[in-house]
Amino acid sequence: MPSKRVYVIAALVALCLGLSPIFGVGPSFKPDGTIKGSALTGWHALGQADWKVVNGEVTGTAKAGGSDGWLVSDKSLQDVGLNAYVKCGEGCKSGVLLRAEKTPAGWKGVFVSLAPGDTGPFKVTIDQDGKILTRDRLRAVGGQIRFAPPLDPNAPARGGRGGRGGGAGRGGGRAGLTLPLTRPDASYKNDDWNQFETMLDLNIMRTSLNDGTQEVGVADPEFGNYGPMALYVGSGEVKFKEVAYKDLSEKETPKEETSANFREQRISPFYYSWGAGAADFNHDGFMDIVSGPYIYYGPDFTKRREIYPAEPRNPGREFSTDDWMMFVADFTGDGWADVITNSFSVDNSPGGEVGIWLYVNPKGENRRWDKHLVVAAQQSEIAVLRDVDGDGKPEIVYMAEGFVRYAKPDPANPTGLWKVHTISEAGFGTAHGIGVGDINGDGKMDITNAFGWWEQPADGHEPWVYHSQAFARYGRGIVGGSVMAVYDVNGDGKNDVVTVLDAHGWGLAWYEQKRDASGQISFEEHMIMDDYSTKNAGGVAFSEPHGTTVADVDGDGIPDFIVGKRFWAHKDDFLDPDPYGPPVLYVFKTRRNPKTPGGAEFVPELINNWSGAGSDILAVDLNKDGAMDIVTATKLGTYIFWGKPHGKTATRAAK
Repeated sequence: MPSKRVYVIAALVALCLGLSPIFGVGPSFKPDGTIKGSALTGWHALGQADWKVVNGEVTGTAKAGGSDGWLVSDKSLQDVGLNAYVKCGEGCKSGVLLRAEKTPAGWKGVFVSLAPGDTGPFKVTIDQDGKILTRDRLRAVGGQIRFAPPLDPNAPARGGRGGRGGGAGRGGGRAGLTLPLTRPDASYKNDDWNQFETMLDLNIMRTSLNDGTQEVGVADPEFGNYGPMALYVGSGEVKFKEVAYKDLSEKETPKEETSANFREQRISPFYYSWGAGAADFNHDGFMDIVSGPYIYYGPDFTKRREIYPAEPRNPGREFSTDDWMMFVADFTGDGWADVITNSFSVDNSPGGEVGIWLYVNPKGENRRWDKHLVVAAQQSEIAVLRDVDGDGKPEIVYMAEGFVRYAKPDPANPTGLWKVHTISEAGFGTAHGIGVGDINGDGKMDITNAFGWWEQPADGHEPWVYHSQAFARYGRGIVGGSVMAVYDVNGDGKNDVVTVLDAHGWGLAWYEQKRDASGQISFEEHMIMDDYSTKNAGGVAFSEPHGTTVADVDGDGIPDFIVGKRFWAHKDDFLDPDPYGPPVLYVFKTRRNPKTPGGAEFVPELINNWSGAGSDILAVDLNKDGAMDIVTATKLGTYIFWGKPHGKTATRAAK
């Protein structure tokens, strides 16, 4: 468990920096430096402008008849992240310069224009007095890359925006829909504060404005390779505030730490999968684990056997497209546990046969397992396996072609295409965030996603009744979380929802169920964790909370929420916030407390700080000792965190 000192330091960092963003998003990094107070120590002026700072708010005013004024940092950097707010009215010119390199004629560097009607990345040359001599827009580039190769003159032109996999609605449009969440307007706002973040790494410059989709340009070293950053005013008056920056060249791998309540065992050091399942696959009386191409045999989990050909992926450049998630059940009805995976093709990663695939247990035969396509279309990175229809057998719940769906095998032909049930109208399917639970207390399973919940009807009619509710938020164009938990958080007899808000960004919240006099259901949001700039439970904050599950970890009879950071979620680049942050794995313990908002709070405990999560997390008592064990499959390998029996858990196990 993290020490109190760790929690205090994390809280003080956010408090001392005073980063309270208007748009609900702070820096995606822990800054090395900021501009605060009323002194411009460490900065100097260049060109035709007056600069002052009051309470951390920097004002640059172009001199009458002059142009192009700069506030230049005394510190030089090569790879740099810069996050700030800018206000610039009509006719004003503003921006930031990075890698301002000295030349015989003056300066050159990479410039981000941040003015009304004029935003984007440029290469510039500047004379000795600070006047911009040339300004050329950077070549646009897309995709999940850290380095852009030289331009191929024969290649077709590519856009420079986007590039994040798992968009808001892969496979289905939303024209005409009224949703509780809509993509926010990230356009530049005249005479108002605009949040921006620029990340310049190697020769890729990524800039997001007002937490919108990134604009990406190629900043080759000859445009400016090393030098200070600078704030710019070209005419009128510009204001900057909450200026925070970081040297991206310096990265840190912390000393590995595991909670005293768990024991770590890494059963594979390679990246094969983002999911895992467990069952006694060989009928020897011990639980086994499946993750990617291997069955790892219990009770020691030191021996393994392929179920399909094993091919480890490059974690920095590829995705394990064969199995983004893995689920286990006896789908064929022969008494032996089988495996299903969901997969799709992304970028140039190998494999990626789109669909949900069934691997049939060969019932003790020492060979690879037969593979069958059972669901042809699917779009979601997140799915859950639950008994939806109450027949005692689990169904796969997922999203495809813009719909929310579940599918189940035909007992007479389980290896054929499964029966698909479409429970939503078109346009509600997302790539992220789905859950199953009884929301209204009628004994039937309902289904949730980022846009609300679907009530299972008594007569089996499809689609189900839709109830609009925002269970997520947009961040850089992506919406939705991971596996959503449905349980009674505060003990009032009504099931609530606990969920990640943005699987590729920030945010964890629980939604308290409310009912009015007529029985109408609504939800009140209670934030648990946001970004580095906010007050969070236990002072904990991390991005990319892509893998989650729910289980009673501490044995108090109340479910807890387990969540981990996906490391290099979109490869080795700065496409996502804080991609090099420690891949932590936490359990947020549910504590019912009438003195807290909603009557409950979540207390984080660090399970491990260098493992993280993939697309989900498996919580299961592998060795039947009464303690919950945690299995997580990540780009750093596959891990077991063995829970240690204690308290009520140990007592129950001893009986």
